[in-house]
Amino acid sequence: MSQWYVLVDDRQELPQVARTGVKNAGRRVRNGHVPRTMLQSVLLAGALVFAGAARGDGEKLASLMVGGEVYTEVTVTSVTATDIYFSHSKGLGNAKLNALDPELQRKFHFDPARAMEKEKQQVAARVLYAQALKEAKAAQPPKAAAMEEAQDQAGASDEVEPHEVSAKSFLNRAAPTIEAEKWLNDRPELKGKFMLVDFWATWCGPCRRSIPRLNALYSRFKDKLVVIGLSNESEEAVRKMTEPRVEYPIVVDTKQRASIAFGVERIPHAVLIDPKGIVRFEGHPGYLNERNLEKLLARFAE
Repeated sequence: MSQWYVLVDDRQELPQVARTGVKNAGRRVRNGHVPRTMLQSVLLAGALVFAGAARGDGEKLASLMVGGEVYTEVTVTSVTATDIYFSHSKGLGNAKLNALDPELQRKFHFDPARAMEKEKQQVAARVLYAQALKEAKAAQPPKAAAMEEAQDQAGASDEVEPHEVSAKSFLNRAAPTIEAEKWLNDRPELKGKFMLVDFWATWCGPCRRSIPRLNALYSRFKDKLVVIGLSNESEEAVRKMTEPRVEYPIVVDTKQRASIAFGVERIPHAVLIDPKGIVRFEGHPGYLNERNLEKLLARFAE
């Protein structure tokens, strides 16, 4: 079953959950089971470490210099102990606070000692996840591992033409845990359904042009598919956009946790997740039409 997590707080003690999850995984691996639920808890704990406490949400800057690169029309979406996340005239961005000039470091309360401690926590969370994933794969029967490898090589080429993916690839692998803050309309029923998650923003022209196509796909396959628009903008910004009309569920994640988990570099970026939580398509939503989406839904149905 696909998992959707809507979190309202970022408790820093959660890395302990990851350690407990790895310990429990050892018992489940020895019993010959792949600890998928545990892997999700480890990843969730790691994502919470990355998220941290937001400061400076909504702050607007005419420009922001990071190293030798200058970003314009900047809106700060969140600031953690180590990083600043923002939208700009050409998309989304993030930078380490230690790369900013001293005045901005003071503005965003940069504390080198605290940042170093958070970096250590992030590294520890990644190590725990890698360890859990390694143990899970080792527990798979040889036949299952061979089938998974064959699926990875096949990809979705039978249904969708090869294309560039401006994000980290999870094709034919378990999707990262998706975190968000608030549904802007009724929360959909996800049990037993595919999810087509579209990373988008109101200021993104290509994203807006994709909306009518996504509306059509949602209408055509509503019995087996939920299309979800995921924006890093504020609720107010999303609600201000009335054209084109979005006819599918929308959720906001101003801390960009899902974007970071999926490594999204450019939007729009869409991910099709099957009912078992496995990614079956990733890339620009323009590569999905009714014909190839129908094939994917039929091929990977439960």
